[in-house]
Amino acid sequence: MTDRLSNAAFRAVMGLALVLPYEKRVPMMGWIVSRLIAPVAGWRRRIRENLHLVFPEMDPAEVERLVRAVPDNMGRSIAETYSGDEFTRRMQASPVEGPGLAALEAARDTGRAVIIAGSHFGNYDAWRAALTGHGFPVGGVYRPMDNALFNDHYVKAIEAISLPLFARGRDMREMLRFLKKGGMVALAFDQHFSSAPVLRFFGLPAKTAISAAEMALRLDVDLIPIYAIRQPDGLSFRIHVDAPVPHSDALSMTQTLNDRLEAMIRAHMDQWLWVHRRWKGVKRDGKRG
Repeated sequence: MTDRLSNAAFRAVMGLALVLPYEKRVPMMGWIVSRLIAPVAGWRRRIRENLHLVFPEMDPAEVERLVRAVPDNMGRSIAETYSGDEFTRRMQASPVEGPGLAALEAARDTGRAVIIAGSHFGNYDAWRAALTGHGFPVGGVYRPMDNALFNDHYVKAIEAISLPLFARGRDMREMLRFLKKGGMVALAFDQHFSSAPVLRFFGLPAKTAISAAEMALRLDVDLIPIYAIRQPDGLSFRIHVDAPVPHSDALSMTQTLNDRLEAMIRAHMDQWLWVHRRWKGVKRDGKRG
C-alpha cells in the first residue's frame, strides 16, 4: 500500500509539472523537493550531519543555503529526466569540453571501449544525453528501484535518454558485450558500499567501490570521469570530461577518482548529493565508530 501511495503521489506531482513549460517545470520541481519533500524525508537533517562531519567550521548561513540548494538540484534533476525529448534536445546542445575530451573522441573514432567514472553530481543523465547527441555510444547502468511501480516509469524515462540500459547486478554479461564492441558505460563510485575497501574522501575514511577501476584494468581501456555542471541559470549544463586516470592498481585509481570528485564538489558544493550516507559509522575524529 505504501508503494502505491508514494508512486501515485509522485505521478500526480510529475504530471502537474509536465503541463508547465520546461523553463517553469524544472525550477518548480526544485522548489517542491527542497521546500516540501526534503524536510519530511529527513534530507535536511542528513545534509547538516554530513556537512558538520566534513566541514565542522562551516558558516551556519552557508549550511542552511546548502540544506535548500542540494534538494533543489535533486528536484530539478528529476524534472529534467522525466522531460523526454525536451531535455535531450537541450542537453545535446550543451558544450562538451575538458582535458579528457580528446581521449574520449579517439576511443569513439577507433571503436574502443571506455569506462566512465560516474558520480551523483549535477545531473547524471545530462552528460549521458549530451554525449549521445555528440555521437558517443553511451550505455546506462541503473539500480532497480525497490518500488516496482516507480521503477517501471523511471526506467522508461531513462530509456528515452539513451540506450542500452543495464540493471546493476543483473545485466552484467550484456554490459560486457556492449563494452567489447566499443561501447562506453559509467560505473558509480561515490556511494557507500558495505563490502568495499576504505579509501579517503574529504579526508575521512569512506568505503568506496573500486569496480570502475577494476573494469578499466581488466579491459585495458581508459577510465574517464565526466561531470555535468549545472550553470547559473539553473537549466543548462557544461559537460566536463576529465583526463583519463593513469592505470596503476584499482585502489590507487579509485583514490584518484575520489580526489578529483572532491575538487569538483568543493567548486560546486550544491551540486553533489549530500543526502547520501557516504561516511557511515565515521565520527568527527576521522575514525569509524
